[in-house]
Amino acid sequence: MRIAGAAMVLAASRIVVLAGHDLAWSAWSPIAYLWQDAAVLLVYTAVDFVLRRTPFLAWPAYVTFVGYVAGTVPMTRVMSTPMTWAMWSAAGSTLSDSMWHYVTGANVASLGLVAAVGATMPWWWKRPAPPALFAALVAVVALGPAAAGRVDTHGLDRNAWSALAASALPRVAALVACPRQDRPRAASDDWRASIVNRHSTAAASKPASSDASILRFRGAAAGRNIVLVSLESTAAQYLKLYGAREDAMPNLSRLADSAIVFDNAYAVYPESIKGLFSMLCSTYPAFDRAADSYARMPCESIASILSRHGYRTALFHSGRFAYLGMEAVVRNRGYEVLADAGDIGGNHESSFGVDDRATVTRILQWIDRRPAGDPFFVTYLPIAGHHPYEVPDRGPFPAADEFGRYRNALAYADATFGRLVDALRVRGLEQNTIWVVVGDHGEAFGQHDGNFGHTFQLYEENVHVPMLIAAPGLIQHEIRDRRVVSLIDAAPTLLDLIGVHAADSYQGRSALSAEPQMALFLADYSLGLLGLRDGPWKYIYELESGRSRLFDLDRDPQEAQDLAVDQADNVRRYAQRVRQWAAVQQARVDAAHR
Repeated sequence: MRIAGAAMVLAASRIVVLAGHDLAWSAWSPIAYLWQDAAVLLVYTAVDFVLRRTPFLAWPAYVTFVGYVAGTVPMTRVMSTPMTWAMWSAAGSTLSDSMWHYVTGANVASLGLVAAVGATMPWWWKRPAPPALFAALVAVVALGPAAAGRVDTHGLDRNAWSALAASALPRVAALVACPRQDRPRAASDDWRASIVNRHSTAAASKPASSDASILRFRGAAAGRNIVLVSLESTAAQYLKLYGAREDAMPNLSRLADSAIVFDNAYAVYPESIKGLFSMLCSTYPAFDRAADSYARMPCESIASILSRHGYRTALFHSGRFAYLGMEAVVRNRGYEVLADAGDIGGNHESSFGVDDRATVTRILQWIDRRPAGDPFFVTYLPIAGHHPYEVPDRGPFPAADEFGRYRNALAYADATFGRLVDALRVRGLEQNTIWVVVGDHGEAFGQHDGNFGHTFQLYEENVHVPMLIAAPGLIQHEIRDRRVVSLIDAAPTLLDLIGVHAADSYQGRSALSAEPQMALFLADYSLGLLGLRDGPWKYIYELESGRSRLFDLDRDPQEAQDLAVDQADNVRRYAQRVRQWAAVQQARVDAAHR
């Protein structure tokens, strides 16, 4: 009875989760989508067999099995991924507003449906399962990996229990158990050396820059104040500065009139905390390593270097340092002042933090109180773009759907940012300040099947972000730079601009140099994904299946046509590069903890 109930619960969950998705169909598809359900059912059968003579244990085990599957169905429907250990670690009170937003009739009904199947099935199914059924399950499991290699399931073959089990294992071990030619090289190797310029047969990329050279700005801003702004969940494609039809951030657009605008900038990681670590320390995060593990990572942060050169340093965050180990990333990194939502307070509070307007007020108070004449370095981390996109002011866009509310959140973030820019102008600091404005990562709204939010994928909407460096009075007009850069380059670029030597430990490089390079990025909250941008090529490697995706962004900016089969040589080179890179990064983090 319990085994029949478990089987029907998995079947009901599978139907509810797959409904509405664009599924890949072939003779292998049934096995590809069902083999993990079959594996979990076999494991549950073995457990139930062991407990069959102890009903006081067998039935609680069944309730736990059914309850967990049913309880995770709504999240799987929303995010197109079962819950993983990393996702559970993030699902705390800080995200309660976002989680309550998805308590809808449809999601509650999906949970209730699966739970009802589990509750009723054991009471009317009395027949024993035929041995042939278990033989069929074994066959499906045996063929499952082969089927998954032939059908791109986008991770939808996982269920609540298989995803939890897989994410508890060190997935990066698969990177070092690879062919000899793919094994890690020395950590000093240049992981970002472009391959496309040597091997690619693709059409040439667009010119690197609309300006003859940006090398002339190296050291030209010595002694200037610096403001680093990391905009929450801000993808490049939603800004008029990057081609959007409507301007959600007009103040940012105006600042670009005296800025170098990088058209092809990429976040290292599609999540704020480890992304911030990559910017401050110019060091890549490692696969499947929690943010709090970076407290022991060697890091001469940009704040530390600037402090040593006479800068007053402060970081102001509208959110909370306790979220996802952010404390470990920002503490002891050279900031004299660290203030988050709890320190700042505000007129509009949410589970995620306080209104950005209050944070800007606190920044200005700190600037006004600093010793006269001392240059300052301020890091400003607003939160307005974060789901559920609730902000104090009404915005200019229709708010009937999530994308409208998101753009209104960007407009609010821009208004508070504009207030900061205007305030420095009024204080006579405009001509003596450098602005570095980036998006910490992007935000997806279903551009690719099942891709919502920011954390789980590496498509352009997840990792292609705005990046500009403005220096009013120094940069006389907008300069568009089309080379590929990474947010890991932010610290060395800033230091290059003011004529200060970057730390030898930095893995980024100054974006003011003229060398072509790749951007590398990873995601590990759900599927294990590694990726890169090299000239026109965008490459994504799925660790679990070994599947590659390759897009020519010059011809296909929407990433709709996968060219991996047609570009086997490039795929082989890129797969080798990202596997080696990820393995070395893991070794760096592990070495810091020995």
